[in-house]
Amino acid sequence: MSNLKFASRIDTMHDTAIYMRGLFDNMTDPNMKSFGGGAPARSVLPMPYMEKIASEVLSDSGRGFEAFQYSAPFGLYDLREAVCDHLLKPTGIDAKPENIQIVSGGLETMNLVCQLFIDPGDVILTESPTFIHVTDTFKMFQAEVVGCECDENGIIPEDVEKKIKQYNAKMVYTVPTFGNPTGRTLSVDRRKKLAELGSKYNVVILEDDPYRDVRYSGEVLPAIRSFDKTGNTIMACSFSKIFAPGSRLGYAVADEDIIYALRDVKIATNSQPPGISEVLTAEFFHRGYYDENMKKMCATYKAGRDAMMETMDKFFPKGFKRTTPDGGYYVWVEFPKNVDAAAVKDRAEKEYKFSFLAGGDWYPNSKAEDHANMARFNFTTQPVEVIKEGIEIIGKIACEMAAE
Repeated sequence: MSNLKFASRIDTMHDTAIYMRGLFDNMTDPNMKSFGGGAPARSVLPMPYMEKIASEVLSDSGRGFEAFQYSAPFGLYDLREAVCDHLLKPTGIDAKPENIQIVSGGLETMNLVCQLFIDPGDVILTESPTFIHVTDTFKMFQAEVVGCECDENGIIPEDVEKKIKQYNAKMVYTVPTFGNPTGRTLSVDRRKKLAELGSKYNVVILEDDPYRDVRYSGEVLPAIRSFDKTGNTIMACSFSKIFAPGSRLGYAVADEDIIYALRDVKIATNSQPPGISEVLTAEFFHRGYYDENMKKMCATYKAGRDAMMETMDKFFPKGFKRTTPDGGYYVWVEFPKNVDAAAVKDRAEKEYKFSFLAGGDWYPNSKAEDHANMARFNFTTQPVEVIKEGIEIIGKIACEMAAE
């Protein structure tokens, strides 16, 4: 074993790193039927479209040179145009390609923004609970993560404002639409208020919105950035949830001065987005396949969501609570207080090869045992029959523990 000493920042991310290892181990275990990850269904991945696109495009007479050669650090221009036309206009954002930075996976925006703005000891405010993976990123930059109060309509702006002043916070991070992990959606008035707080206190509002387009019910809501008048809001989005995780593509939306600064940071990090993925993704949008596949995706996920909620309501312990998401990937569950979600998970994995995520670790500034009865369930990865089988088994285990 090496005697080399790691940088001090590695110690700050120790606990979340261990949690993330377990999450990815279960997601990639072929013997485990997992409700724990955030992967798309196999049936909606764009293989049928991409087989045709790739054979036509990845050639010397097509766009092969663009795909296989170095490309612009900003990302391909026509992919940035597709982002503006297909993905941003419905959210109320009138953006130009110059407002877009293509990144290597949705999380890279958070990494680049932290490199640009965060110094060790800076405070980042989040929802509570919040996306644990991005907490891992924030801790790597030695930031202090402080959770804000939330309710059924998302993060509470009054508490955000209080904590901006209390901690002299540098940034506010939120997943406003079908949030991770809860599935809740931030109301329109709160979106507007967050944008106003960013301007009033000159803090970064980091709007992470990868699930926005995966909607099954309810009205499309304007993005937080659409209310921004000072350029303090940066939007982070991913193609993983609406196209394919293997593309390793995402995009950031910001004012041009910030986009240029993010480009400089990206050049120092990994130079450019993956060109092959960019070309294929751009063609996916140009040929009209996005809307077609999104309809299939939403119908598939709605069936999974409905099956999960109905089975939970039938088999989970009396008194449990759950969210009812209008879209996205997740249902957030509150078991009765005497049910330890991690213990239910361990037994379901060992005895039945079904997995989900215990939610205690998703709360900043709290001990996991303080929220030991919380859990996140994903309904997009498994087919309906597997969802029904697994949720019934997990429910019966939870009922046994509730009765003890």
